[in-house]
Amino acid sequence: MDDDQETRLFELADRILAVGRLIHASKEPAFAGQSWTPLESAVMRVVDREPGITAGAVARATRLISSNTSRALRNLEAKGLVRRVSDPDDARRVRLYPTDRAEQNLRELRRIWSELLDGVADDPAGIDAAVVLLRRIENGLAGDPRTDPQEQT
Repeated sequence: MDDDQETRLFELADRILAVGRLIHASKEPAFAGQSWTPLESAVMRVVDREPGITAGAVARATRLISSNTSRALRNLEAKGLVRRVSDPDDARRVRLYPTDRAEQNLRELRRIWSELLDGVADDPAGIDAAVVLLRRIENGLAGDPRTDPQEQT
């Protein structure tokens, strides 16, 4: 890798972290009194995106050790955000689902974050390109070679 590429990639990672911090902080006023650790947020994101997932699959998807995943799930369950349901096909297995409260929180985050970015990111083609790039980065870093069908042009 040449120096120019190293500089570009560092700048990209630095901007991703900075923007992520600002976006995350924007939720604070609406969720005063509620808090989630970064680990809980990562776990909740997976459960929201894949209802019915198992704890083991959450651990793999987030690259967390099982004890950290278990602790995050217990905390999310205590906060009323995750519910556990026995798998009807295998009573030893438990499936994880977001609760109604979690779905309400997600709708509120969608509103807050969309309003935050409205006017700042206003080019639909640029937004779509950024989403494709960030999804590719996420999948690549997670070791997931799958691509979104929308990415294929």
